[in-house]
Amino acid sequence: MGMSSSESATALKRTVIIAIFAAVAVVLSLVEAQIPLSGMGMVPGAKLGLANIMILTCIFFLRGRDAFLLVVLKTLLTAFILGTFSSLLFSLFGSLFSFVVMYLLMLIGGKQLSLIGISIAGGVAHNIGQLLAASMVFASLKIFYYLPMLLITGVVTGVAVGFAVRYLVTSLSKISLFEEFLDDPGDAAKG
Repeated sequence: MGMSSSESATALKRTVIIAIFAAVAVVLSLVEAQIPLSGMGMVPGAKLGLANIMILTCIFFLRGRDAFLLVVLKTLLTAFILGTFSSLLFSLFGSLFSFVVMYLLMLIGGKQLSLIGISIAGGVAHNIGQLLAASMVFASLKIFYYLPMLLITGVVTGVAVGFAVRYLVTSLSKISLFEEFLDDPGDAAKG
């Protein structure tokens, strides 16, 4: 019951895409780590969620489990490089909340929903996930004082990430590696 050569080629393509996306997501996370948000009145340890560019693009082209693998890889690799438990916790909660929301929206709406709208929902979910992580780290619900600011930030970064994803999806759709993943509009909905 082995895979056919066509299935094997598709599996290899998925692996290559996930690896490339994970590398770019890690770079985006590292760049983001250099932006001092806490100096701008944000929650200590909070991040913008720029890696959502790669996660939403992965959800668009591949399956949910592929995007989940990307989230896990990006989170672990970034935590190993940055080396702090709180960064792992913040990143994990933010990325997982964002992934779940964006994946469900793509599952429900398919490719008919606006990538920018899905990205905004993902950005807001990312920041709510980070607040939950912060409330556990600081053992306080007072951290939710930052919620209005983080909701605004989530919308703003969600719009920016959404535009980046829309551009990226359009560009990648012209590359042969991604062509077969455009044929099946339900591909993103597959587990």
